[in-house]
Amino acid sequence: MDEIVNEVVQDEENPVKPKKSRDIEHTLEIIVVIMLGITALFTAWASWVGSLHGGNQAGNYTTSNNLAAEGNSEYNAGVQSMNQDMLLWSEISDLQIDILFAQEKGDEEAVARSANKLFFKLQDNLSEEMGAVIGWSFEYTSDDPEAIVLEWMTKDQALVSPFTDEAFVSSYFVRANELLAQSEAAMAQGTKDNTNGDAYGLVTVIYGVVLFLLGIAGSFKGIKNKYAIIIVSTVSFVLATAFMLTIPMPTGFSITGFFGM
Repeated sequence: MDEIVNEVVQDEENPVKPKKSRDIEHTLEIIVVIMLGITALFTAWASWVGSLHGGNQAGNYTTSNNLAAEGNSEYNAGVQSMNQDMLLWSEISDLQIDILFAQEKGDEEAVARSANKLFFKLQDNLSEEMGAVIGWSFEYTSDDPEAIVLEWMTKDQALVSPFTDEAFVSSYFVRANELLAQSEAAMAQGTKDNTNGDAYGLVTVIYGVVLFLLGIAGSFKGIKNKYAIIIVSTVSFVLATAFMLTIPMPTGFSITGFFGM
């Protein structure tokens, strides 16, 4: 009699679940397992792409720093070159003044002497860019330097400083400006890569939360609790995936490139 009573008590404590309830729980377990697998794959993908963005960020920052250093070096070289040309123009102007004063005094010998000095200074030291601005031609021959210089000085360009021409002054820094612009572009791209990498990091964190929720779903006995966990996990997964799809892929990314294709 006691054995029968004990069996009845055990049956009351551990009632057999209906078949429909067991089927629902089994279905939920399959859903959880599938979602765990999919989320794990997506987590690995987001982590990998995020690391690619991080690599691009580091590469772009390094490129930007190198270009900036080279651009600053070119800028300093441009300043030095411009200062040399400004000194040259000062010497040219002095000789032009000497010629004009000598002409006023009628000192032909002084005119010839200063004109010869000026001719060879122009021919030997003038750059093509500066020569074009002041109207000097390197096709001039030294057969009659005085006549060439005096003829050249009749041009309006010959007596106006080339450094009043903004385009000419800017020409000293063309290469420097190009390099610095490239540096800024590389820095901007690096900043974008940093932002995109952080975004993929956020997606990875959300996927981690989804994995955690799905992992503890089996510990709940109530069907409603399991439903709630699965719904929250599914919504989080969908939102994270939708957000991930809006994030640009790394520059130059090609999945086939990792297989040598």
